[in-house]
Amino acid sequence: MSPEEVVSFKRDMVNTFNTFENLPMPTISVIDGFALGGGCELSLCSDIRIATETAQMGLPETGLAIIPGAGGTQRLPRLVGVSIAKELIFTGKRLTAHEAHDIGLVNHVRADHTAAMDKAMEIAEIIGGEKGPVAIRAAKQAISYGINMDIASALQFEEACYAKTLPTEDRLEGLRAFAEKRKPVYKGK
Repeated sequence: MSPEEVVSFKRDMVNTFNTFENLPMPTISVIDGFALGGGCELSLCSDIRIATETAQMGLPETGLAIIPGAGGTQRLPRLVGVSIAKELIFTGKRLTAHEAHDIGLVNHVRADHTAAMDKAMEIAEIIGGEKGPVAIRAAKQAISYGINMDIASALQFEEACYAKTLPTEDRLEGLRAFAEKRKPVYKGK
């Protein structure tokens, strides 16, 4: 590809990844096999990552005389810290699933694809079946945007996100269900 084609392709990939990262609902990725370069960068856009024991992750772009260009240089340090991200990007090190878990790059490691998918579904069912949808969206927004603010601004933003949950039917249902010792039935309202 010509440099112009690469720039266009990369721009489209960044836009796609940003759209995925900014979905209002939580996202869960299962990494089974290799997530190197763009595949790893895509996984960084997920809220929760689950890897199989045979998964390998990394950003090897510097070995090709380029840098991770679809968000890897920005998202990885926010997940694992600046120093670890620099080492991983500068060396292009390929991580095992357990190494990725140890540094906080993945949330869970499971034996195989089926077990990883089962864990993803378990988490999704808890979020989607037991938690208030308005609260989940507000929490995701507070975390995702607040992390890029100074603490005072982030706390104000959190307060605004919290305020969105107060006038909801779901909040009242949650309080009633708690008082009545039953599971709430949320409607996203």
